[in-house]
Amino acid sequence: MSVSAGTGVFLLSLTSIPICYLFNSVVYNNSAEVFFFAGCATLIFLVISARFILKRKAPLDSLFYVYAVHAFFSVVNLIIGLEQDNIIDGFVTFYLKEASLVDPLEMLESMIFTHCQILQADPHINTAHGHMMSYWDGCVHYLMYLLMIAAITWGDNFRAIGLYWVGSFVMCSIIYLLGNAVGKYGTEMGPLFFLHLLYISVSVWACFRIVSQPSTQIVELTNIQEAQKMPLFHRPLDLCFTIYLILAITFCVFRGLIALDCSNTLCQHYVQHYEPYMKDPSAYPKIHMLVSMLYSGPYYVLTLYSLLVPGCEWMLDLTLIHSGAIAQAQFSHIGASLHTRTPFSYRVPADSQPVFLLVNVLYALVPQVLCYRCTTSPAFFLRGTPEKKSA
Repeated sequence: MSVSAGTGVFLLSLTSIPICYLFNSVVYNNSAEVFFFAGCATLIFLVISARFILKRKAPLDSLFYVYAVHAFFSVVNLIIGLEQDNIIDGFVTFYLKEASLVDPLEMLESMIFTHCQILQADPHINTAHGHMMSYWDGCVHYLMYLLMIAAITWGDNFRAIGLYWVGSFVMCSIIYLLGNAVGKYGTEMGPLFFLHLLYISVSVWACFRIVSQPSTQIVELTNIQEAQKMPLFHRPLDLCFTIYLILAITFCVFRGLIALDCSNTLCQHYVQHYEPYMKDPSAYPKIHMLVSMLYSGPYYVLTLYSLLVPGCEWMLDLTLIHSGAIAQAQFSHIGASLHTRTPFSYRVPADSQPVFLLVNVLYALVPQVLCYRCTTSPAFFLRGTPEKKSA
């Protein structure tokens, strides 16, 4: 009995669990020959399985295959996170202790073509930030991949989910790559690290494909006209968003100045008592603050403008991208600030944790609410034509 292409991808992604366990066992067998043939056999098995499952219902959209591969390695990332927390054992021990890699795709390639004795330790994946990235990719990205794969299989529109993924992926990649380059582990990057650029290139191509997709949303002209006649004070929710955006601009600029080593007393007090993780030598939090100041700051200004001036269609796409980016960045930042892999001197003090969580969780959640408002009630942001508009 044949299965749908989406179900087939889901089943194939789960095969990463026994494959990781097999490779981990083979590596500690100290046999280069067994190691090589196990890698080849695994690739052949995956190709044959994919061909068998997708034989009659293979989608024509090339994004389907990109997300299928990403979903497979997202499960690997989840396994990495679980083993780092000692919830499971014996699946990626070799990778965590000996492999000089930054991505599961590189792990698989190096396992097939390189003997384990010539590989060096990778400190990046074992940092608190790398740990949080493993969980985010293994849970949130994995869910988005499955949803987009299902939409492609059924012929549905997945542009909204795709734009959310674009923001999350771009933010994740910028912080991780720049943090690896300028942080305390910058000199320990092995040559296999640059294989990650292939993964980045394919994903960037997928980002452009998603952005260029047309939207299928239609809004009645009368609804657009009615929505745009209402001033800001007659839109209480938008008024609240306006107040939040002013505070958010101040907050992201404030943290950006801290990342630039501002000597102001208030900055020094805040970083010492509330977010000492920003001084972590891994450089991930510093890159995060600088990217937020240069990326989120202008976004908040544009959003303020779009809430005051009707007809800013670009707001609908921009808010989806930004909400995905801020969710990923804040998840990694909050988790790493509290994680035991972060040195104790850089963790949030216990008495400051309620304030830290309140501020940072609100900073992450309000953009999600704003995104929901824009995607479910887009009339104010559309131009006064009855044609199809971007969602």
